[in-house]
Amino acid sequence: MRMRIDPIGDVLFCHGTPTSETEVFTRLTPDDVLRPVFDPLGVALVVCGHTHMQFDRRIGTTRVVNAGSVGCPFGKTGADWLLLGPDVELRHTPYDLEAAASHIRATAFPGAQEFADTNVLNPPSESAMLDAFTRASF
Repeated sequence: MRMRIDPIGDVLFCHGTPTSETEVFTRLTPDDVLRPVFDPLGVALVVCGHTHMQFDRRIGTTRVVNAGSVGCPFGKTGADWLLLGPDVELRHTPYDLEAAASHIRATAFPGAQEFADTNVLNPPSESAMLDAFTRASF
């Protein structure tokens, strides 16, 4: 999805990359590998997700940010999110993890107990996920 956010300019929102919902890249993926994906877009900013890890980097002339994850971050617990306009601000908000885990466990969501324990209370470390995603990256 594209939209204009002043004064940032044209912004493209995607899940994985602009060409795939499932492609993986991180803050460590080399620019030369990513430039063919981002250079032709003609937008000021691309907002992506998929890896659940915040970053803010420039790939060629395009600023690329990952908003992170509110309910399933890797690394630091809490909610990672992004504020757009008038600039780009990566944000992190702590919240009551035990209360959130309790609410999740009380749902009919399949695997609620495991999700609460491994994603809310004890998410994988950023370094472990960077290692895993780097092996799966471009």
